Amino acid sequence: MTDKDTDPAVAAGPGEMSVCAQAPAAGAGDTAAGDTPAGDTPAGDTAGALGDLADRLSRVEEQLAEFHRRSAHRELVIDRLHEENQQLRGGIGKIILEPVVADLIRLDDQLSREVRRLESDGQDPRLLWSFAEDVRQILDRCGIDVFSADPGDPFDRDRHRPLAVVACQDESRHNTVAEVVAAGFAERQSGRVRRPVQARFYQYTPGPGEPGPGGDTAQPQ
Repeated sequence: MTDKDTDPAVAAGPGEMSVCAQAPAAGAGDTAAGDTPAGDTPAGDTAGALGDLADRLSRVEEQLAEFHRRSAHRELVIDRLHEENQQLRGGIGKIILEPVVADLIRLDDQLSREVRRLESDGQDPRLLWSFAEDVRQILDRCGIDVFSADPGDPFDRDRHRPLAVVACQDESRHNTVAEVVAAGFAERQSGRVRRPVQARFYQYTPGPGEPGPGGDTAQPQ
């Protein structure tokens, strides 16, 4: 047997390639050049995906912040409109009740005067006084408080209206309440005095040669 018969590489004729030469030798773990192993992601793609996600989250945060800003503004507008509505309703109520309150105050004055007249005549004023109490309860429901003064209270320009003076020789009583003629009325909500207490006030009258309230000496008449 010759060498040509035993060597496959030699046995191939001209232009023929050996089967052994055509089969590439590759290991079990070898990968073709330029291919990416299955399951692996390039670092550039991961960074891009994270950046895109961050941008989306940023836009969501901006939209939420704008939503909350608009909601707060809307609540502020609603509160202001509610307050203006309440003020408007209160103003309309006052306009409607104004003549009613004025008539009730006059009625209270008339009933109070009649009660005092009956008391001075020795008659029983309880029936008229019950009517006066009803009138004051109506005024209370209208937001009007009734106030008065006691004898000896000092004069208060904002809450008292002097109707007359009562001469006295006691200087400590000067400009104090001598007698209440009619009660006063004030608005409960605002505190504004609708009608001051009407009263008579003491006025110190010094004797001849005595100093007056201002320190001047009274001259004999």
